[in-house]
Amino acid sequence: MIPSPLRLRLDAAALVANWRLLDGLSGRAACGAAVKANGYGLGARGVVERLAAAGCRDFFVATWSEARALADLGVGLSVLHGIRAEDLADRPPQLRPVLASAEQVRRWREAGGGNCDVMVDTGMNRLGVSPEQVAQGLLDGLAIDTLLSHLVSAEEDVPLNGRQRDRFAALAGRTSARRMSLANSAGIALGPDYHFDLTRPGIALYGGRYRDGHAGIRQVATPEAQILQRRRVAAGETIGYNATFTAPRDMEVAILNLGYADGYLRCFSDRGRGRAGDAVLPVLGRISMDLTALSVDAAPHLSEGDWVAIDYDLPETAAVSGLSQYELLTGLGARFDRIWE
Repeated sequence: MIPSPLRLRLDAAALVANWRLLDGLSGRAACGAAVKANGYGLGARGVVERLAAAGCRDFFVATWSEARALADLGVGLSVLHGIRAEDLADRPPQLRPVLASAEQVRRWREAGGGNCDVMVDTGMNRLGVSPEQVAQGLLDGLAIDTLLSHLVSAEEDVPLNGRQRDRFAALAGRTSARRMSLANSAGIALGPDYHFDLTRPGIALYGGRYRDGHAGIRQVATPEAQILQRRRVAAGETIGYNATFTAPRDMEVAILNLGYADGYLRCFSDRGRGRAGDAVLPVLGRISMDLTALSVDAAPHLSEGDWVAIDYDLPETAAVSGLSQYELLTGLGARFDRIWE
């Protein structure tokens, strides 16, 4: 296989350390892992293999296609989007739907049932059955492994967090569920009242930090791109589409095999940065579909074929770009080779 001119360096030790930190913060609750959207862009199979080896036992994906792609790993997988009629034909036995509507509950019963999870809506108004439906017996007789709900604003200190926690806690003992799960990455840092029996972090596993409790979270993914050409741009010349950058002096410029088709979006134009060792390499001009220009005056040793790392610390890059930490990871494209180290 010919290597791509783009690679995503993935720090396996940082991933495992992040899960262990979150597991410790989860107290008595088990700590799972959300690996939907291809492991938040890192490669779900590689993430699951490494976290399972570290002791993680509960994994969450969005769709059945994501789950089937991991089913041979033999880990516990819950499918957060429930089950459609189209999904009934191919259901590996260890996969559990997270039923989220009365129609899904009916469909699951008519298909013969079996172990499942259930999402209860405590304020998100997105997916989930209502507490009132639970009280009316909608879930009676189901073999429920985990009863779930999802926090709306866990990264903020708002009264809604407490209201959701109380609504969820009121369901204890009202169903056959052997476990209850509420906290995502930020919710774990809200404290023990939010942990229940199982936490399910996502973004913090991959380097995202939203609350003070995430201070020890380490960066996992670093994009790198190969230099296609090094060139000298004379003072007064412009770089890239629409001539948004004019060289204030004669400059050394590297053109990278990287653009918005790869998830390095136009919001990084004139704002993003690359690095070569300690040298900082600012983005120059507008990012195009497949190409990005960097100033390499600070790196005279770089030439065609060399690799440049892209600054991608998630909180810092989110502040620069205006994108969420989630978008930054999940938007990285298929042209990156995912390389675990």
